[in-house]
Amino acid sequence: MKGVMRFGKKGKLSPRYVVPYQILKRVGKVAYELDLKNELAPVHPVFHISMLKKCIGDPVSIVPLEGLGVYESLSYEEVPVEILNRQVMRLRNKEIAFVKVLWRNHLVEGATLEARPI
Repeated sequence: MKGVMRFGKKGKLSPRYVVPYQILKRVGKVAYELDLKNELAPVHPVFHISMLKKCIGDPVSIVPLEGLGVYESLSYEEVPVEILNRQVMRLRNKEIAFVKVLWRNHLVEGATLEARPI
């Protein structure tokens, strides 16, 4: 689409919502004006209510963008911090080792299970 600003990947895998923004005022019955940051200056700040989602966030789980090192493509490098758990699973005649990895800038709930060669 011409004139549409995309965040990250195109198509099905593109993020539906960017980040939470403060609502400045209500414009009409179904539109709201948002307090957008400088990097979104080309975007018109008034949005229809169907494009917004209520954000009830836990202040502890919010990751600050300053120390994140976000690239131009709105992505960042994942760095493993700690291995939380190890397990070996047997699939037919093959054994696969899995480790639960805690990543930097993620909570323990965000740890992922990664396959490792034996």
